Amino acid sequence: MPSERTEVQVRPGVATDLGTLTDIYNHYVRETPITFDTAVFTPEERRPWLLSHPEDGPHRLMVAVDADSQRILGYATSSAFRPKPAYGTSVEVTVYLAPGAGGRGVGTLLYSALFDALKGEDIHRAYAGIVQPNEASVRLHERFGFRYLGTYREAGRKFGTYWDVARYEKDL
Repeated sequence: MPSERTEVQVRPGVATDLGTLTDIYNHYVRETPITFDTAVFTPEERRPWLLSHPEDGPHRLMVAVDADSQRILGYATSSAFRPKPAYGTSVEVTVYLAPGAGGRGVGTLLYSALFDALKGEDIHRAYAGIVQPNEASVRLHERFGFRYLGTYREAGRKFGTYWDVARYEKDL
């Protein structure tokens, strides 16, 4: 059942968010196949990730916050797609929500803010990988104009199970 609706504000992520953002990510590491990381992180281990998402440029971190409690409800990022220079105009995007924050439109708000922030950047394509099954993520990406490209079958093994990863792209 979705949580009670409250006003949500979206802003760039800052260093003081690191502990909570790490906790959110670690939930997915421990409890779900959504990320293929298998060991939890400390905030200090996640600091390079945070620093790789400045407030401007193509690699951004947007954070959704409950306007009343200031509780972080989730985050969205655009990150380097691949390390080689010719991929510089492509980004990989993702959304992670705090447990209990789903079903409130937070993912939609995060992606809206992220794609608005990326307007004017030299980015040609955004890519997303969605571990299957994950209908909520598929719907979110399709709502934002992502097109299905194909599926990597049994691309990763976590919790003793092989998982497929569906790949999506969006023109920017």
